[in-house]
Amino acid sequence: MKYAISAATGKLGQTAVRTLVDEVGAENVVAIVRDGEKGKKLLPAGVEIRVADYGDEAALVKALAGIDKLLFISSQPGGAISRDNQHKNMVEAVKAAGVGYVAYTSFPMADKSNNWLAADHQLTEKLIKESGVKHSFLRNNWYLENELTFLAPGPASQVYWANNYAGWALEREYAAAAAKVLASENPKEVYEFAGPKRDYKDLAQELGKATGQEVTVKQVSQEEYVKLLEGMGLSHDVAAMYASFQQPIDDGSLTEESSDLEEVLGGLTPLDQAIKEVLGR
Repeated sequence: MKYAISAATGKLGQTAVRTLVDEVGAENVVAIVRDGEKGKKLLPAGVEIRVADYGDEAALVKALAGIDKLLFISSQPGGAISRDNQHKNMVEAVKAAGVGYVAYTSFPMADKSNNWLAADHQLTEKLIKESGVKHSFLRNNWYLENELTFLAPGPASQVYWANNYAGWALEREYAAAAAKVLASENPKEVYEFAGPKRDYKDLAQELGKATGQEVTVKQVSQEEYVKLLEGMGLSHDVAAMYASFQQPIDDGSLTEESSDLEEVLGGLTPLDQAIKEVLGR
């Protein structure tokens, strides 16, 4: 059985590769990367490195030759080739190469989400379903690392605007769970991966546990939050972009109760310990 992971030199990809090596052995793992030399430096010895970009369907077909199972890590938006076209290329390559199973990293409740971030994932899930290839959708909630501005000391510490919940967990936990699903014999079609449902007040409480310090949390409007970031020297556009990271929380897109992540991993890192890890303590 040959297993492949695309976008394998990204942070999530690297952790997924290492976990998969532990599960099935390096000799059975193929890492698909854009930069072969970078792949050799970052990934475990014994893993086969194949070079392909999501923008090049022919290269993807070649890279997927002989692959039985693929972890398809979604690309980053904003590239020279749109993410929807990149993902179309990968699905077409999967069909052409005869890959038997695909696990795709998607967005929470993607099939019914109205959040703008879900659109490309909805399309990709649809394409995978229509391909007829056996599949699992790994609908990842929010990485705790996304909250470094809130967690780390600084002018924006413990300030937020989003008035709702998220299922924060460490990026490495999402990555490890993806690899475990890929290696499993009877995976489900959908995994709603998330930590326990929490809001920013909960996050501040756990930060206090992690640091041993009293934490005071402050909610402001989105406009005030943007102005705060501008006061730190960010341009308006960059400040607005950072503020937008809380929008999926505010509109309820990340509010879900699911034990899938905990069950696949056999347990999650307690949030205060996860915060320590993010802060390097």
